[in-house]
Amino acid sequence: MTVKDLLLALYLCSVFSVSVGQNETPKLPLKAVNLGNWLVTEGWMKPSLFSDIPNNDLLDGTQVHFFSSKLQKFLCPENGGGTVVVANRASASGWETFRLWRINESTFNFRVFKKQFVGLENQGGGTRVVAVSSAPSDPETFQIMRNDGEKNKVRIRASNGLFLQAKSETLQVTADYEGQGWEDDNPSVFNMTILADKLQGEYQITNGYGPERAPQVMQEHWNTYITEQDFLFMSSNGLNAVRIPVGWWIAHDPNPPKPFVGGSLAALDKAFIWAQKYGLTVIIDLHAIQASQNGNVHSGTRDGYQEWGDSNIKDTVAVIDFLARRSANKPSLAAIELMNEPLAPGVNLESLKKYYQVGYDAVRKYTSSAYVIMSNRLNTSNATELLSFAGKGFDRVVIDVHYYNLFSDMFKNMNVQQNIDHVNNQRAAELSSVTSSNGPLSFVGEWTAEWEAKDATKQDYQRFAQAEINVYGRATFGWAYWAYKCEQHHWSLKWMIENNFIKLN
Repeated sequence: MTVKDLLLALYLCSVFSVSVGQNETPKLPLKAVNLGNWLVTEGWMKPSLFSDIPNNDLLDGTQVHFFSSKLQKFLCPENGGGTVVVANRASASGWETFRLWRINESTFNFRVFKKQFVGLENQGGGTRVVAVSSAPSDPETFQIMRNDGEKNKVRIRASNGLFLQAKSETLQVTADYEGQGWEDDNPSVFNMTILADKLQGEYQITNGYGPERAPQVMQEHWNTYITEQDFLFMSSNGLNAVRIPVGWWIAHDPNPPKPFVGGSLAALDKAFIWAQKYGLTVIIDLHAIQASQNGNVHSGTRDGYQEWGDSNIKDTVAVIDFLARRSANKPSLAAIELMNEPLAPGVNLESLKKYYQVGYDAVRKYTSSAYVIMSNRLNTSNATELLSFAGKGFDRVVIDVHYYNLFSDMFKNMNVQQNIDHVNNQRAAELSSVTSSNGPLSFVGEWTAEWEAKDATKQDYQRFAQAEINVYGRATFGWAYWAYKCEQHHWSLKWMIENNFIKLN
């Protein structure tokens, strides 16, 4: 062999070692915990993160109704969008609901039911208000001016400097009022009702604080919410893995698209170092997907619409490729989860399978040993819909199911024993249905010991949690509690361990 041949062989070996990096084989089944609200914000877990945002009740995605004080009718884009805006509805539902896109603390775009934006259309001597644009620009920008004494009483200034007014139920809403005043018979005065289900996620916190303040707020949060001492605590209390939710913007760090801010990638790097030091393995979970896979706050959504589909597959795979390339040679990498909680029927099953195939291929470019996790869709009664797909042509693949005795009317009136029986019977049967001897492994990627049982005692919580640990321990890949830290105590595994509700050692 010539020197040239030897150098070529060494080069090829080095390339191969990068592209199929080997990781330490994790000891299965895993006992893991989710590091929720760390690198993907969920405001319900720590509401104080949002407390210093000006007008923090009007964040991106906030849903509002506008009620004309003069006409005693609600504003509504006719047909839910695509034409004019009127003020003639006696009650409010979907068509009468406007979703805010926040520009700053008082300036917004209004998105309507059919996803168009409210704006101005000049005709003759007046300015009609319409909902026809698919993307907002200056004509679709409005300022909400709140009354100092009654914050729910507002006037809406359009981009032409004039106010919206509702003069008659038979006329369209126009932006041509020049007067002042807050009297109830003023056609430019509206009562604004904020719907209860407000969004508090990564988009809302970064856009709410703005480009100057958000980097400081987020860096402080990342540095303090999860620390090295937390990894020591986990390792010392019977856990052997962490599932770390990340957002799609991490692939663009340190300069992600606005309003997101850089820094979450450095936090993820620290987590790998701490995991290696304390004997934990890491599951990277792509929790927030560009265009949103479920419309929930943890998807990084701006306004709550689920819009992920075929056109987003390429960009989503690019994020997986980035994460796999960067983490493949980290010894503590256990798995990469391709998507968290896609929602049916918005996420089409065939599109999801297409994505899972190319996402799997992207991971395998860099590692042959890390597991690839495919999440079941929410809102489908068929827990096995991925089983045959994931059982063919894949190696080291896992199906992720999430079990909460919450979020459904069936749990609202269950007592303690009925909740425990549901875990021991229905949950056990469903987990068994996705656990095969020669197919993909099973993983209960999220569960919690919180429930809706009334007046439950500490002993009741202990029994319930132990039933879940017993049943979910049968998952062949393991389980992950949601979450490690949370201000609602029973959602926090750290609190549950410290207060002897759960024992893992």
